[in-house]
Amino acid sequence: MTIQLVVGLGNPGPEYEKTRHNAGVWFINELASRYNISLRPEKKYAGLYGKGYIGEHLVHLLIPTTFMNRSGQAVAPLANFYKIAVEDILVAHDELDIPPGVCKIKKGGGHGGHNGLRDIIARMANNKDFYRLRIGIDHPGHKDRVTGHVLGRAPQQEQQLIEQAIDEASRCFEIWMKDDLKKAQNRLHSFKAQ
Repeated sequence: MTIQLVVGLGNPGPEYEKTRHNAGVWFINELASRYNISLRPEKKYAGLYGKGYIGEHLVHLLIPTTFMNRSGQAVAPLANFYKIAVEDILVAHDELDIPPGVCKIKKGGGHGGHNGLRDIIARMANNKDFYRLRIGIDHPGHKDRVTGHVLGRAPQQEQQLIEQAIDEASRCFEIWMKDDLKKAQNRLHSFKAQ
């Protein structure tokens, strides 16, 4: 079992680039720079797309250039074109229920109110069996503050924790590709940026 497609969720445009909701995009950018994979605009997948080898496996990288709530418009055409099964997809996204500095890998589950996941599930014929890399951004404490929180920038110290966790997640992704998921999860799930 190897991941063939890694998707990083976020919103397009410079005003969103550094907002917490773009944590998934930061993960793809980290993988792309670490493995020398260039990402280019690709109209038919509505995103920035590139492919290259991680471990011995060819991996497709995608950053949808749609808005978050339309992420599936980018993911579904690419997965269909390359005949990539839902369970061979990893979607990296910001996660309110996890503190900054922590990332978790999980398979399947609902969308938990995340509009990017909601749209992907809807466009993949309601199949929820893709993997998720949940990048902790913390919860602002009240549901009325969530939108401002995810669309806001993290304070510098918090941002550094998120970046350290993303760095660790990219190392663990390589372990997953070379060895197995369990080994990658054990290492990633015991990591907490300081």
